[in-house]
Amino acid sequence: MIQSINPATNTLIKSYDIHSDIDVSSIINNMSEEFLIWRNTTSSERKSVLLKIAENLEKDSEIHATMISKEMGKPIRESRLEIEKCLWVIKYYAENSSEFLKKEHIETDYSESYIQYDPLGIILGIMPWNFPYWQVFRFIGPALMAGNICLLKHASNVSGCSLLIEKLVKDSCKFENIFNSLLITSSQVENIIKNKEVKAVSFTGSEVAGADVAMKAGKEIKKTVLELGGSDPFIVLEDADIKKAAQAGVVARFLNTGQSCIAAKRFIVDESVYDEFIDTVKEKIKNLKEGDPMKDDTQIGPLAKPEFVEEIDRLVQSSIKDGAKCLLGGKIKEGCYYSPTLLIDVTENMSVFKYETFGPVFCITKASDTKDAVRLANQSIYGLGGSVWTSDIKSAKILATKINTGALFINDMTKSDPRLPFGGINKSGFGIELSKYGIREFVNTKTIVIK
Repeated sequence: MIQSINPATNTLIKSYDIHSDIDVSSIINNMSEEFLIWRNTTSSERKSVLLKIAENLEKDSEIHATMISKEMGKPIRESRLEIEKCLWVIKYYAENSSEFLKKEHIETDYSESYIQYDPLGIILGIMPWNFPYWQVFRFIGPALMAGNICLLKHASNVSGCSLLIEKLVKDSCKFENIFNSLLITSSQVENIIKNKEVKAVSFTGSEVAGADVAMKAGKEIKKTVLELGGSDPFIVLEDADIKKAAQAGVVARFLNTGQSCIAAKRFIVDESVYDEFIDTVKEKIKNLKEGDPMKDDTQIGPLAKPEFVEEIDRLVQSSIKDGAKCLLGGKIKEGCYYSPTLLIDVTENMSVFKYETFGPVFCITKASDTKDAVRLANQSIYGLGGSVWTSDIKSAKILATKINTGALFINDMTKSDPRLPFGGINKSGFGIELSKYGIREFVNTKTIVIK
């Protein structure tokens, strides 16, 4: 039995029966048969299906947004924005995939030679709870348009979201098995990866779980794309617009109550503007409204599970013990709430600097100069995203080549965009999602040669 618990009230939303191994095998067999039909549909037919999914998602957007907020505690206005972003990625791939996957002719001494992109089959998606709709649609949008079909193992605390997405897809087309949700335990995943009909795995989650999935998939010689943790640097240089940097920094840190892989987590600030930056963000953090995630004006909701509250507090208290100064917050509150926290004088040896802080904790580290800021930024096992704030764009472009991340934003917060490739390095994972590069991850890039 899988239970969905409302983290804002600690009350049971619903209990779900787990799919047995026999159930899973039956679902996969049915999907395998459906793939033979789906792969032969035209790009235009697939586009029509995706656009219908988008139409129905938009029509029932409040139902879907409400389920997000109830199951994982996201403030409702952010849940609505998540649905809007899903609409964007669905429509983006519906409109652009035929161009991304068109045959590419290569000039050789043969009469004709070209590359074509063929679908692989069933792609298993193992997705997290923090963006329970966005993570799924950025996976299934390109996969379906490429002619693949998708099997979802969602996080157990968002089973309601998982089943709503399945119903949405099934209600939007005549195809019964191009997408299915599995309600299973983690121990059942290995057998699914081993199934010969499952051709690849897309995983988003922690580096520990991601390494385990990649190992199991690698043993079966199956491709994986991993989007793992992050501890993104947010670098504020001496010539930055402090007001704009502080405003963006608070949004970048506290979006989704800080539960985002690409949230800014390590604020590295030049010593010349260090105090000014602290004073500015302190006032903004003090004004954040905590409360019921179902209320429109709530900015900080609960963390998704009680154990996440305990973990973030452990990191905070350890860092305070090691010398960090807590100017705001640092307290566990009733339920799954943790007070918005501001830590300053954080050093590279403290827990909040070394580990991923998945919660509402804003940590500031002083850099002696630009060179030191880059050094501190690269003192991480992760490499997902990052941002640099400065008025010298030419120098910032040079700095961008020295910071070890999959993406670097200059004078803006890190964010994912369907038009741009998204992926990390180091323990933030490998492979690309989104853009034309993302859709080409799960295809057979086939060379065709005619003598």
